[in-house]
Amino acid sequence: MENSNHFGKVYLIGAGPGDPGLLTVRGKSILEKADVVVYDRLVSPGVLSLCNPKAKMVDVGKMPTHHKVKQYEINKLLVKFAVEMPGATVARLKGGDPFVFGRGGEEALELVAAGVEFEVVPGVTSAIAVPAYAGIPVSHRGIATSFHIITGHEKEKSVVDPIAALQGDCHYGAEGDRIQCNLSLDFETLAKCQGTLIFLMGIANMDFIAHRLIECGKDPKTLLAFIEKGTTPNQRTVMATLESAGETIVRENVTAPAITIMGGVVELGKTLAWKKNLPLSGKRLVVTRAAKQSSGITARLTALGAEVIETPMIETRDVFPCCHAGLRSGISNSSENKVAEPVEFEDLKNFDILAFTSTNGVECFFKQLFAAGYDVRVLAGKKIASVGKITEKKLLEYGIRCDYVPEDHTGEGLGLLLQKVVGDESRILLLQGNLADDTLLKLLPKATRWIVYETLPIAELPDWKREAIASADAVVFASSSAVENFSSIVSTHSENASRLSFCIGRMTEASAKKHGFETVTSDETTMDSLVKKIVEYYTMGENA
Repeated sequence: MENSNHFGKVYLIGAGPGDPGLLTVRGKSILEKADVVVYDRLVSPGVLSLCNPKAKMVDVGKMPTHHKVKQYEINKLLVKFAVEMPGATVARLKGGDPFVFGRGGEEALELVAAGVEFEVVPGVTSAIAVPAYAGIPVSHRGIATSFHIITGHEKEKSVVDPIAALQGDCHYGAEGDRIQCNLSLDFETLAKCQGTLIFLMGIANMDFIAHRLIECGKDPKTLLAFIEKGTTPNQRTVMATLESAGETIVRENVTAPAITIMGGVVELGKTLAWKKNLPLSGKRLVVTRAAKQSSGITARLTALGAEVIETPMIETRDVFPCCHAGLRSGISNSSENKVAEPVEFEDLKNFDILAFTSTNGVECFFKQLFAAGYDVRVLAGKKIASVGKITEKKLLEYGIRCDYVPEDHTGEGLGLLLQKVVGDESRILLLQGNLADDTLLKLLPKATRWIVYETLPIAELPDWKREAIASADAVVFASSSAVENFSSIVSTHSENASRLSFCIGRMTEASAKKHGFETVTSDETTMDSLVKKIVEYYTMGENA
């Protein structure tokens, strides 16, 4: 069948071994614009979070003993999406590299037969990256001049004669159940190989593999390492010898996903292991900040070892998106009427003090100001107030220094400070969002409020994100609105779901407590203070 330009295009993308930082730039750029993402079980939540939020997410994940979707069905599914969605970008996201035991070749052949255009985006294979993260080079001068990647999991074949197990064709468990058939591995050749042997997907069969290699002449004292959940915050390395492989797996409870690396290079892992246990290693944290604000805290928590699931609970937008030079913004003087008749930015001349109560307010105000044809010169001679250090820092990005920042970084703290330092005669403009409460207006009754942005709740979460949240250790809240929306759309009644939250500010803490969360609150309303409190909790306070 000839290729048709009326079809969508399929990209076979390697997601890498787990660490989102190992996804290629090409892969990331495609995922950000993909209309459909068909993904496997081993693709990490961190990589999935990079996908276009509007993409149709299709989980075809395979478990070791149960295929959620059969391979031939996946092949047909890719063709179906491409044919039914002309011009669409269809991403087939696979762990590691698509062509390293990833069955990407089978999918590509199906696409060729259907006349569907495709592109292969190679991924970093776990066979090399995972040992590297454990400090084990797959080759090393004087130790191993070659390395060999072997599947430890082959297509199962029916076995009707138990005697076959005694002939080395199959491995049976203690209860006589078949574990796996290994009919095509050349154990004679593998046993004689002087290079590094790397087995993928072979933990369930490793006892059998080890015994067969020993039977074929491999030194029982050959070093090997099982590397579990490689390149993720939960990475673990367990060392053994060929003769102790099976018992070590049982004793140490080594579970998939894990790779096995075998040979003299394993010894180097005792010296070269560079990936240390960081303060937040093994912790999965849900960050609920708005998407454009979460990158800073995500980077810090990730650098400290945490796996971060970015789950924005709110999004913001300008009240009146700019469409011409006469851009207008909402204005309100009372709690009953938050948005009344629009006003011109020319009205800024009527105010002495501009008070910002959030970073969103700063960004939306200046975005609209610039779009309306003005610049920061219209603020000349005016005093600038900020609710706290985070908002103060955001104002600095626009070249604006604050005159007033309260020690108590809350609306109440800002209102009390302005009451004290400027009096009743100053003309104060409050730049806030539509969900702002009336604390400042009650403390500053003569102030005027402009609603410069709207806060909108996220309506739903994809299934993969719900599953990731259910297994998280804690949730990080930076606003009361995030708490409220999280509680409304995420089930909080699961027995396994964590009820621990890290909060910034007293209002956020109060909202979290109202919804039944255990709270740990930062000493200051800054991201630095919040991150510090999280680290303190897990390094000192968790078991106190």
